[in-house]
Amino acid sequence: MNEGLYAIGLCAVAVNAATGVLEAGRKPIDLFGMVVVALAAALGGGTLRDLLLDRPVFWIVDPSYLWAAVAAGLTTFVLVRRLRLPLNLFLIPDALGLALFTVLGTQIALGMGADGFVASVMGVITGVFGGVLRDVLCNEVPLVFGGELYATAAWAGALLLVALNHFGVAPNASAALAIAAVLALRLAAIRWRIRLPIFVARR
Repeated sequence: MNEGLYAIGLCAVAVNAATGVLEAGRKPIDLFGMVVVALAAALGGGTLRDLLLDRPVFWIVDPSYLWAAVAAGLTTFVLVRRLRLPLNLFLIPDALGLALFTVLGTQIALGMGADGFVASVMGVITGVFGGVLRDVLCNEVPLVFGGELYATAAWAGALLLVALNHFGVAPNASAALAIAAVLALRLAAIRWRIRLPIFVARR
């Protein structure tokens, strides 16, 4: 893995671990529970991606990811206990984690020779699955299932990355553009409550 991907991966793990603690902090969960939620949020998406792509699980191969998740989770836990934070603060780092993990997952799949469409799906899985685990463990409806644009924002960024890669744009530039696209779409969706139609069965 090149240095750019490695840096994106470490940042994504740390950010998602922090979101896990920020959300868990709204529940009566002890320190151990918060660490579990942080690890699930930080490592869940990448673990599922690696299993589906039949590659060694990233944090087992390189424990630096595991340590980054634990350190970020514990640091956030200390801050949450000392500072009064807005209830929905986790949405902003969550958007950043979504962008970072989506791009990372897409680039890894492309690097393994996966079809562009498959690579975009791997990017979405990497981006959203950790958040799903976090929300389930915190007894919340996962953001991806009914809130403002989430997986859609991730998929748009993943497809953009695939397109840029196809046209020969430099990897670092394409990654930066795709991260910015996911982040902008997700934050715009939160700001203006942009969401897909919600299915309600007729009775």
